[in-house]
Amino acid sequence: MTLGNVGLEREVLGMFARQAGDLAAALAAMPAEAGALAHTLKGSARAIGAFRVAETAEALEAAIRDSQAPAQALADLSDAVGAAQAAITAILHRS
Repeated sequence: MTLGNVGLEREVLGMFARQAGDLAAALAAMPAEAGALAHTLKGSARAIGAFRVAETAEALEAAIRDSQAPAQALADLSDAVGAAQAAITAILHRS
């Protein structure tokens, strides 16, 4: 995606970390557009290779679509986003 451009890679990772955190916080409130937000996060996560975030966002999207209780899916998503943010922070702070 970044064709070896380290500066662009860092920028994309930083943007994803912020977006993922914002979307996870918004999803915690389960707004009317929660399914669309989960779908957006799933796509963004896949684009940068954050597959655990993508999988948990997809599980939340399915729970919403199938009218299932979203609590476990939300917890799993929160954990996945936190882990991805920690990994991104470690990458961005490398010398």
